[in-house]
Parts: sequence; structure tokens; C-alpha cells
Amino acid sequence: MQARERVLGRIGKVLFHRLGIVAVLIIAQIALYATGLVVLRDSPYYKPMEWLFIVLSVLAAMWIVGNKSNPGYKIGWLIIVLGLMPFGSLAYLLLGGNHLSAFNQRRLRSMERKIRKNLGPECGRSASLGELMGEDAACMAHYLERTTHCPVYGNTRTKYYPLGDDCYDDILSALREAERYIFIEYFIIEEGKLWNSILDILKEKVRQGVEVRVIYDDVGSIATLPSDYPAKLEKLGVHCRVFNRVLPVVSLRQNNRDHRKYMIIDGRVAFTGGINMADEYINVKHRFGHWKDSAIRLEGDAVWSMTVSFLSMWDFTHSEEEHFTPFRPAPARGGTVGYVQPYHDCPWDNEPVGQSVYLNLIYRAKRYVYITTPYLVIDYSLSMALATAAKSGVDVRIITPHIPDKKTVFEMTRAYYEELLEAGVQIFEYTPGFIHSKNFIVDDRFATVGTVNLDYRSMFLHFENGVLLYETPSVEDIREDFLDTQTRSLMVTLEDCRSVSLARRLFRDLLRLFAPLL
Repeated sequence: MQARERVLGRIGKVLFHRLGIVAVLIIAQIALYATGLVVLRDSPYYKPMEWLFIVLSVLAAMWIVGNKSNPGYKIGWLIIVLGLMPFGSLAYLLLGGNHLSAFNQRRLRSMERKIRKNLGPECGRSASLGELMGEDAACMAHYLERTTHCPVYGNTRTKYYPLGDDCYDDILSALREAERYIFIEYFIIEEGKLWNSILDILKEKVRQGVEVRVIYDDVGSIATLPSDYPAKLEKLGVHCRVFNRVLPVVSLRQNNRDHRKYMIIDGRVAFTGGINMADEYINVKHRFGHWKDSAIRLEGDAVWSMTVSFLSMWDFTHSEEEHFTPFRPAPARGGTVGYVQPYHDCPWDNEPVGQSVYLNLIYRAKRYVYITTPYLVIDYSLSMALATAAKSGVDVRIITPHIPDKKTVFEMTRAYYEELLEAGVQIFEYTPGFIHSKNFIVDDRFATVGTVNLDYRSMFLHFENGVLLYETPSVEDIREDFLDTQTRSLMVTLEDCRSVSLARRLFRDLLRLFAPLL
């Protein structure tokens, strides 16, 4: 009796949770569409409607082939549109493409205008960077200046953290020193030791007159925070906004999430990386073995770029106009080694910045490319870049998790192993648990730490951010962390891949086919 009550209690908790309610309403909407099609079959209007949808399917296929989206994304949708003809076009109209409403187009233009206004005048340093560090550095810096209006900076100290556990105390210490403002933007926020420790400091800082703003993603935090959490924070004096509220509507727009991670203090200190505000990221809670993540701290001029990025998103969430100049700190002192270039990525501008940064790093490698990623779900361009680099004699190594957080994505990740191993890429799986860090290190010269996973969602659907490092001391720290992590990882062999059963191979091939849509 008690066991049944516990089961019923859990079911009720899921169904009456906001996530459960949204899921039920979406399923009901899909069932309504399916019922409509069944009813239509018995009506005299079926034949005209069938021909109408055939025409729409052909037009949709032509549109898909002609647009600028990723080829893998195109193939997946072509299979759906043509394979489910005549009504495959209905699925594409509901879920496909990346079409913005007029309202969102205005918001996007406003966001870009603010970034260009506040950061654009500082762009153009890539030419001088080339004189100091060579053409490779100049080209990578110029790409980001041109596409994201993100300048390259000196006068910025960096500190790399191999684990979320390592940066916990530094984050709290930096927050306690805040005098003017604290800006926080994360995909996931969950009450626990990490977030509650931060929130205690935020409440104290509000009492001291410090302005505190928080942005979190609704999908990322839908299972961890109640729907009225912004109101609770506002009562504490903490201003809060939620990115892209989840609605019970079948729409691709729900796929566009804010996956960025920013912790910014007074425009002079900032933290970013893979770490979210939840206890598994500092190994207080264990879900998938040991959680291996990374973060980086910036202190100096480059933090202004991240501050502008945050403020632009803040205004974007509520279509506001705000002057950013009052938030700008005084210039930092010089004397630091190397250069730093924070960057951000928007899924609505048809410019895959995160992917392009990774491709730039791979193609400019002369000796080695070391990569850590929680997911390895890559398109043809990245697969070819990695294979070509390895075949050219570049030492290409990738570390992925051994204990997955999502079993389906884990199968997709392993589906890419064999072709990369055949090209000479070395692949390792982190045996103690789940590796969530998204790092690239190249030739002891360049590195990036950020939020961009090697998967379609991060590179084409999410708002993301990262930091590109040019010969800073942190580059060596990131390399040493990779080599240390490799010693605790299992090397994957071709024999391992080829010994997989035929059924599993076919399943992985099917997953790869629809990977861009998942």
C-alpha cells in the first residue's frame, strides 16, 4: 500500500510540476494535429488538401536546399519532409527553419547595435596582434572582431580552474568584494550549497547598495527552480529575468536556449566556462561519477566585453534601451603576458561563431590539438578538419566522458569514433565520471575555454560564449590539465569500435542521421 502511494505521489509530482503540465499540453497539441489529419482523410476536402501539402512539401524541400543552414540539418529535414509527404511540410512549418518574427528581428538588431556601439570602436587591434604573434593570431582575432564585434585585449590577467571545486572559494571571494554591481547569467541554477552560498552574499550586497542582476534559462532550470522564482529574487532586491519562457506550443523557438555562463563583478572580474550554478558542478552532489569541469577567471580590460554581452542580453529579454557607459570600469593596469578575446554566439544570425572558432584553431595547429568535450556530435566540416589535421601529422587528441549524462547522446558520440580513429585521431574516455569542460589547446600558443559543446545544439541553436587565449600563462595550465586528465582516461581503440554489434551500429547510424534535429 505504501509503495503504491509513493509511486502515485511521484507520478502526481511530475504531472503537476510545470514541466509535466507543459509536456502534457504539447502532447495534446500533437494529438490534435494527428486527429485532424485522420478526420480529414474521410472528408471530400482530402484530395485538394493532399495536393496542397504536396506542393508545400516540394516548396519546403526547395527552401531547405537553398537556405544557409548546416548540411546535416538540411538532410535530416529533407528526409522528414519528403519521407512523410504530403504532410511532412506541416512538421517543417511548425518546427523547422530559423525564421524570426518581426518582433524578434527588431530585438536582434537592437542587441547587435548595442554591442557594435559599445565594442566596435575597440575592434581593429588584430593587425597589431599579427605583428606581435604572427598571422595565425591576427586572422583568428580579426574573424571575431568582424563577426561579433568582440575586441582582443591586453591588460587582462587570467586564471584557469581545472575543476569547479577549485573556483568555488574564488567566486565567493570576488562577490564579497563587489562595490557597484554583480551580473549573473547561467543556463542552470539550482538551490544547494553553491547557489545558496552565492545568494547569501547577493542579499548582503543588495543591502550595501550593490546592483544585482540575474538571468537564467527557463528550460535549463525548469526542473530546478519554481516558476515564481524571479518574484522571490525581486523581493530580496535581486533583479531577475528568465530567457525564453517555456510555452506549451510545438515550436523550434523552444530549442533556442541561453547556454551562456557569466559571473561579472564591477566590470573588472569575470568567471566563465562550463560550470553551472548547481552542486554537481562542484562535486557536492554525485550524479554521474566525478564531475570534471573547468572555468576561467578574467581580471582586467577584457571583462568589459563580457559586461556588454550580458547587458545586451538583459535588454534583449525585455526589449529595453539602456546606456552601458555608466557600467564601464577604469582601464586596468598593464604588464600582463598574452592577449584575451571574449566572444559570444547568437543562433539567429546565421553565423556559427563557436564552430568557426574551433575550425580556426584546428586548421592553424602545427603540432597538436587537445580537446575536451562532453559530447562529440559533429558535422562534416568539423569531422573533416579533425581528420585532415591528424592525417597531416598534427597530434589530435579528444577526451569525452566514460559515464554519460544522456545515454542517447553518448551513443551518438561513440558513433563518430571509428572514422576519427582511422584518420589518426586519439580518443580517450574520462573513466572517473563525466567530463563537462569545453576546452581546445593548440601548440602551447592558443586555447579557448567556454560553453560551446561539440554538438549541433551548442553550435547552431544556443546562445553561447567563450574566451580565446593568445599565449597567456593559462594556456600552459590548460594543457597540463588535459595531460593529467588523459592519465585518468581510457584510450579507445579501433578494435573497440569494430567489435560493436551490428544492431548497435545501425542504431548509431540512425542517430547520426537525425543528430542535427535532436
